[in-house]
Amino acid sequence: MDDFLDKLPQMDLMRSEKMTLVQLIIPVDSAHRSVTYLGELGLLQFRDLNADKSPFQRTFATQVKRCGEMSRKLRFFKDQIDKAGLRCLQRHELDPNIELGDLERQLADHEHEVLEMNSNSEKLRQTYNELLEFKIVLQKASGFLVSSNAHAIGDETELHESTYSNNGFIESSFLLEQEMRPEPLNQSGLRFISGIINKDKLLRFERMLFRATRGNMLFNQTPSDEEIMDPSTSEMVEKNVFVVFFSGEQARTKILKICEAFGANCYPVPEDITKQRQLTREVLSRLSDLEATLDAGSRHRNNALNAVGYSLTKWMTTVRREKAVYDTLNMLNFDVTKKCLVGEGWCPTFAKTQIHEVLQRATSDSNSQVGVIFHVMHAVESPPTYFRTNKLTNAFQEIIDAYGVARYQEANPAVYSVVTYPFLFAVMFGDWGHGLCLLLGALYLLARERKLSKQKLGSFMEMLFGGRYVILLMALFSIYCGLIYNEFFSVPFHIFGGSAYKCRDTTCSDAYTAGLVKYRGPYPFGVDPSWRGSRSELPYLNSLKMKMSILLGIAQMNLGLILSFFNARFFGSSLDIRYQFIPQMIFLNSLFGYLSLLIIIKWCTGSQADLYHVMIYMFLSPTEELGENELFWGQPFAPSLLILLLLLAFIAVPWMLFPKPFALRKIHMERFQGRTYGLLGTSEVDLDVEPDSARSHQEEEFNFSEIFVHQLIHSIEFVLGSVSNTASYLRLWALSLAHSELSTVFYEKVLLLAWEYENILIRLIGVVVFAFATAFILLMMETLSAFLHALRLHWVEFMGKFFHGDGYKFKPFSFTLISYDDE
Repeated sequence: MDDFLDKLPQMDLMRSEKMTLVQLIIPVDSAHRSVTYLGELGLLQFRDLNADKSPFQRTFATQVKRCGEMSRKLRFFKDQIDKAGLRCLQRHELDPNIELGDLERQLADHEHEVLEMNSNSEKLRQTYNELLEFKIVLQKASGFLVSSNAHAIGDETELHESTYSNNGFIESSFLLEQEMRPEPLNQSGLRFISGIINKDKLLRFERMLFRATRGNMLFNQTPSDEEIMDPSTSEMVEKNVFVVFFSGEQARTKILKICEAFGANCYPVPEDITKQRQLTREVLSRLSDLEATLDAGSRHRNNALNAVGYSLTKWMTTVRREKAVYDTLNMLNFDVTKKCLVGEGWCPTFAKTQIHEVLQRATSDSNSQVGVIFHVMHAVESPPTYFRTNKLTNAFQEIIDAYGVARYQEANPAVYSVVTYPFLFAVMFGDWGHGLCLLLGALYLLARERKLSKQKLGSFMEMLFGGRYVILLMALFSIYCGLIYNEFFSVPFHIFGGSAYKCRDTTCSDAYTAGLVKYRGPYPFGVDPSWRGSRSELPYLNSLKMKMSILLGIAQMNLGLILSFFNARFFGSSLDIRYQFIPQMIFLNSLFGYLSLLIIIKWCTGSQADLYHVMIYMFLSPTEELGENELFWGQPFAPSLLILLLLLAFIAVPWMLFPKPFALRKIHMERFQGRTYGLLGTSEVDLDVEPDSARSHQEEEFNFSEIFVHQLIHSIEFVLGSVSNTASYLRLWALSLAHSELSTVFYEKVLLLAWEYENILIRLIGVVVFAFATAFILLMMETLSAFLHALRLHWVEFMGKFFHGDGYKFKPFSFTLISYDDE
């Protein structure tokens, strides 16, 4: 058996790549180029030999800081280009001759130029905004002043007549009476302040003025009729022009402070109309000059940004690569002579030749007189896990890695999940009409694969695009299972020939209510369409799908146990085979394997035996005669077989629990005893120290009680899990039934019900409701539900039988993995 297994060809994905721990001794003059070439190769994961040092204590901290500063400048340029609405020309080719120092100087010059232009533009824009506001205030406030004077002249006669009619007695005038005087405002003691304020602050501003002056003011305001750019946010905001009439210097001081607090800009408006017109002409002239200056400055700034944008992508990629190189160099240590850097790392065994060639090329290109020393080291720690995947298998590997990264050289569940995952999904989702819809979506993603891979997608669309091959396989398996269930949007079709059933007699007109009789051989493929709508449809489909779910579950759990055998054999753990794999196989199959056998026999023989009765009385009364529930030949020996299976199941439990911890303890004691004898023969000096320290160290490594408790938990978990996991696979039956019945409800109660009406509008509404229900409920929610349930069956029921998932990923130093990372 072992010879046969050894001759089997190795699978690329079955186990992770063999890894090798290597050491590099690199001369200082060729270190940068060597690490750069290794980054281009992307097959070496460096170990951090300076983990105890902070980032500022490392050798190349200055270079990393410089690269970080250049990254900041590049992000500044990108923000400026985006804010200006310009478009960067994407160029991914690199200039190998560019030096980091030259690039740093170029970026500094460009940043200084852009900052100076931004400062000048901001000052000009602020001046332009002030002049624009001044123009608006002149136009709007002059209207308030003219109307105020006209109102005062019109009411002058009435005021004087009332004064003379009071026998020459003149009362003290209030503020509003003073406003109506015909004299100029400054002569009557009435003064005003004009300005402009944001529209959203206007009400609070007016309320504060009223309270501060105790109502002794007149507030006029009007919209500016045009939006003004806010220099701080570069957004257009709405503002209102206001004029406040008041009296007294104290009121003026209060109003100015309130204007300053609310961010209102005040502008002086002369009372003389001639001066207003002259000032308006001056403002318009200056605005025209500033517009021309701003346009010229904007064109010059855009030209400068375009010059930067032409090389921006190239520079960003160069800086990222340089920063990654220096970050990697910081993981290396100087040797004693300070002339060489020493590094360690993991690489796949197949890549050693490529790494050696790359290092030789780096030595040659850097004109170094001393080559790089590359040799293999003995590894104590567990190596990283590395699987070589393609576009098809990568998505399934990511699904497995979401649960846990496989231990080094552990059996990879992704190999089997490529088939089992979409198949279990299809068992729950089986409808070849819905499967065709999924297939169209998958084909669309595949057709635009090249274009979508270059675009920046949203999180949801990125997830769909990453799983495009998973969706494709789920669609194909859904079509297959849909053909087995004979459901096309819940409607059966006679695709593979006529039905095996017909009416009882010629007078039968309604086969769905009168019953059917079988008159020829079974339907060639899948469920006979005549079952749809019959009185026995639901019991038949329930029985079929429930038994099928149990068979699939037991088969997949057995596959998981078989993989645990191959894991134990690969790692040379005979204890796991003898005291874990064998009793687990016996326990699972003596109970649930026997149930699966009964299901298959019942299907093949067409027996009417009650499997519930058989399994219940297997525990309650194994010696009882089966009678009419007999399924296979050998009825007199059936009680003996049931007792044998029960005994095997009961024996398997202590078999899993007790032998392994005691066997581990025995092995530990033998190793510890041999090590003690070896220590006694080393030297007389260490006799007093080494045995005790070795003994304490070994006692810390091996704790019998902890191992026994762990084995106890593992055994109980498997025994209880065998029952619960088998029941968990019944979700395949439940979700398949729910999907079918929900699809039937939408078809019969929405589409067919609407089609009974002769009104075209009602029919159209029925079609639209049916389409939306199918798209959003059956194709989105049900797809997500079946996806998650299939995920749980793989993570818990299948992978829990053999998968440890406590490894760590192989993360090589590669420029392709950092090229598009955000700094």
